[in-house]
Formats: sequence, structure tokens, C-alpha cells
Amino acid sequence: MAEETIAFQTSEKNGWTLWTVKGRLDRLTAQEAGENADKIFAATQKLAVDMSELVYLSSAGIRILLRLTKQAKAEGKDFALVAPAGMVKVVLIESRMDMFAAIYESADELP
Repeated sequence: MAEETIAFQTSEKNGWTLWTVKGRLDRLTAQEAGENADKIFAATQKLAVDMSELVYLSSAGIRILLRLTKQAKAEGKDFALVAPAGMVKVVLIESRMDMFAAIYESADELP
């Protein structure tokens, strides 16, 4: 790939693992994102997806978020979305992701 379209970073905040997704989460990057998410999800009880640096979210990305939400519920883990902005926030609202996952304006709001 000539140009990096997605990158990941993890950190901790208030007992949560923050998985920061940077760039575009679309059909071209969904497999890589899903594999990365699975590794991180397996190692934590509380996962928050930091979307503050995500500039594009497609239906392929929504599918990953829904899968993680369902998996968290099945395994009794906490899952949240943090700091969506711009078009990414619009996509989350229109896809009704708030019905499935908690969405916070910032990582500081995580319980």
C-alpha cells in the first residue's frame, strides 16, 4: 500500500483500554482493523474505541463495531465508542449505533 489509510494505537484511561483508530475505516481497511481489534479485545475487560482521529467510517467499519458490541455483551465486557466527530459522528447517528453501544464525547467521560 503506497499510502497508509489506517493506523492503531492503544493506551489506558480510567481502567479502560483505549483503542485509537486513525484514518479511514472502510472496506479496504476493515480486515486489518478487525484483526487488530480482536487481539486487543481478547486482552481487556473494558474496551473503548477512540474515534477522535477517524476521518471516514463505512458500513464495513460499522459491521466491526457491531460485532465488537455483540461480543462484549456475550462475554460480559464493557464496550464504548469515544469522541466521534464530523462525518464519523453523522454515520454513527444515522446507523443508530447509540442503540447498541455507549457513545461518549471524550475519554474523560468513561465511567
